[in-house]
Amino acid sequence: NSTSASNEELGEIVAELRNYSRETHHEKIIRGIAICLALVNYGQEENADAMIEEMRGDRDPIIRYGAMYGLALAYCGTGSNKAIRILLHTAVSDVSDDVRMASVIGLALVLHKTPERVPELVRLLLESFNPHVRYASCMAVGIAMAGTGDSESISLLEPMLTDMADHVRQGALLGTAMIYMQQSDTCNHRKIKTFREKLANLISDKHQTTLTKMGAILSTGLLDYGGRNCALSLGSSNGFTKMTSAAGLVLWLQHWHWYPLMHMLSLAVTPTVTIGLNKDFKYPKKFEIVCNAKPSAYAYPRKLEEKKEEKKKRVETIELSATAKNKARLARKRAKEDADSGEGVEDAAMDVDKKEEDEKKVDKAEGMDVDGAGKEAKPDETKPKKKREPEPTSFRLSNPARITTAQASVCTFDLDQRYRPVRPEETPCGVVMLTDSTPGEDEELGAVKTPAQEDEADPPASFEWTPPGHPDHPDTTVGKNESGEITEEKDATEESKTE
Repeated sequence: NSTSASNEELGEIVAELRNYSRETHHEKIIRGIAICLALVNYGQEENADAMIEEMRGDRDPIIRYGAMYGLALAYCGTGSNKAIRILLHTAVSDVSDDVRMASVIGLALVLHKTPERVPELVRLLLESFNPHVRYASCMAVGIAMAGTGDSESISLLEPMLTDMADHVRQGALLGTAMIYMQQSDTCNHRKIKTFREKLANLISDKHQTTLTKMGAILSTGLLDYGGRNCALSLGSSNGFTKMTSAAGLVLWLQHWHWYPLMHMLSLAVTPTVTIGLNKDFKYPKKFEIVCNAKPSAYAYPRKLEEKKEEKKKRVETIELSATAKNKARLARKRAKEDADSGEGVEDAAMDVDKKEEDEKKVDKAEGMDVDGAGKEAKPDETKPKKKREPEPTSFRLSNPARITTAQASVCTFDLDQRYRPVRPEETPCGVVMLTDSTPGEDEELGAVKTPAQEDEADPPASFEWTPPGHPDHPDTTVGKNESGEITEEKDATEESKTE
């Protein structure tokens, strides 16, 4: 009875919202109602078909836009072929760009449990003549393959980074950043480092459009989200779809129409922390997890370093020995001509002697340089070269530790240590409950402090709010005389005239 009563109440609210969306002419209100109806349909599947069909047939494109998100949320994570068919049909047939954009992004929500299908479905849509469809395709690939570092998905989005439309470039930057979330510098043949440099150049470039710059700034934030300890994920580690993540992602995507909704992305990301707890919910510091991969494969990216500008030193011009010889030869030639003419013989002879002395000095200096170079070269030959030590093929993670989604598949529990997991067969991610094999020995434990344990300000005292200017307002004297009786207000224009 209570369920049927709540369904009837919900039906009345939905009908009232639909009626109000037809009566009002404010676009923001209509869009808010459309997204509200979409969120109401989360996880309803076939129960939402009637409402979605009604919204799909509406003349207002904003309501149809809400219908696409409603369909995606109703079948979120189910992989329903019916929902995929409707979304693909709308992506190529609707007359509104916004509706087509929403339908393509909806594919990522429906197929988030089988993300590898999304790049295959939108491969042709990435070549669409419609820039809104290309933008949505980039976002869909990014949402589906977030945190995987998939090289094929990156190669699909690379041509979009130089698209003619600025919002398509924004979508390509955001999609690529989602895929590269929590990836090390060695990911995808070190292309992630090139992508970071590209983002930095776009942000500092004065000639870039606002949308492209905005995409570069948001992408930089996505790459380093939560100190590189969070990942975009619509599902839990156990395979369940998280309602808060799906709703937060849909609301974040509305930043296209309203910038303040960018903050909603925090609902869609999940901390990738693995922490082992004992029966008292304290973490043993000597519990470790084995990662069967090289440390560089899942290491944090290097911190940015400011480039120091080196002052250019002025290089002194050096006269070559060949130049000195040529000058000496010309001086001899000139002296000979002067001797034949009988004029300036003494001066010419002096010039010749001087040039010969300079030439001898240059030759002597060259010989000294060659000898010095030979002496300096000897120590370099005997200097031993440093051997690069091979990187280990596995390493151990202390408790607690960051274990990314991709890293969890190569991590295992060491069952020979003191603390062992209650369920050793499960993937080492999230909260892991431990048992102590030697409970009598001393333990080295750490406690997790919650934000509630921090000092907070006292709540304000209870009060009754009245608007400023009201006779009962405590801080106003308007409308009252000295005795507290209400008086008539004079018109400000009359007062100014009397003055």
